[in-house]
Amino acid sequence: MTKRPAHTPTTTRRLERALGDRMRACLPGWVAELVMFVLKMGWSALFGISLLFAIILTKAIWQGGWTVHRYDALVLIAVGLQVLFLALKLETWAEARVILLFHATGTAMEIFKVHAGSWAYPEAGLLKFFGVPLFSGFMYASVGSFMARTIRVFDMRFAPYPPFWATLLLATAIYVNFFAHHFVPDIRVGLFAATLILFSRTRIWYRIGANLYWMPLPLAAFLSAVFLWIAENIGTMTGTWVYSGQARLELVSIGKLGSWYLLLYVAFVTVTIVVRGPLSAAPLVRSDLATTEPPEEMPARSAG
Repeated sequence: MTKRPAHTPTTTRRLERALGDRMRACLPGWVAELVMFVLKMGWSALFGISLLFAIILTKAIWQGGWTVHRYDALVLIAVGLQVLFLALKLETWAEARVILLFHATGTAMEIFKVHAGSWAYPEAGLLKFFGVPLFSGFMYASVGSFMARTIRVFDMRFAPYPPFWATLLLATAIYVNFFAHHFVPDIRVGLFAATLILFSRTRIWYRIGANLYWMPLPLAAFLSAVFLWIAENIGTMTGTWVYSGQARLELVSIGKLGSWYLLLYVAFVTVTIVVRGPLSAAPLVRSDLATTEPPEEMPARSAG
């Protein structure tokens, strides 16, 4: 594939610049930057937002006598969204392969957790596998999609980044613990500590227009976990899935924030298997990034 020269802005980049100029003309500087940050985050989370909207809409309109079950319709909608994202080049094929891996690992965990009694999918459906509707894997895929897209949309850099083998080991330990804590002592406290030990120095450098900002990676993971917890509450309040012992309209346990926080590291490390270019073992300062062109929707850069 021929790469677009770094100095040539894409359509989305031109739109962002035009919108950013309008925001800065109408709003104080920091308010305009905040608005652009929110808009770019929404654009990055487009797959997940679309799937969440489909969950809410189908709950509102679905009738019990319809030929197609709601769960099956959600599977078709999720597949259609994935095809559309690839067709419109909102995701690269390389990213899609890694997202598919996270889809598979998420589905495996769903099957285990449902049979362990942690939560359940109460509605009928033909496209269910061991009691788990196949759209559930796309909810995990939406997290991977968000990770991959936000790295490109914000032209992110991660520095100083810990040894890659150590991040793989951490992600594996987190994933295994989601299963193992049903049989042996839960080590999530140690895993929380491990995320801080490995990533406490790692800054996420990101760009809004011509301006550079940074945020500690663990803080970004925590804030993302909060939004996922809110989305999870929407899922339970629509009855799409239900936790064991949870009453109708009861909020999901705040303890699930910790689960999402840890799972985000699994998603992030999975994405970095393909997207390795933004990782830097050495610390970066603003001057290291200030001269680089900030292309929107950059192609994924592999480790090779």
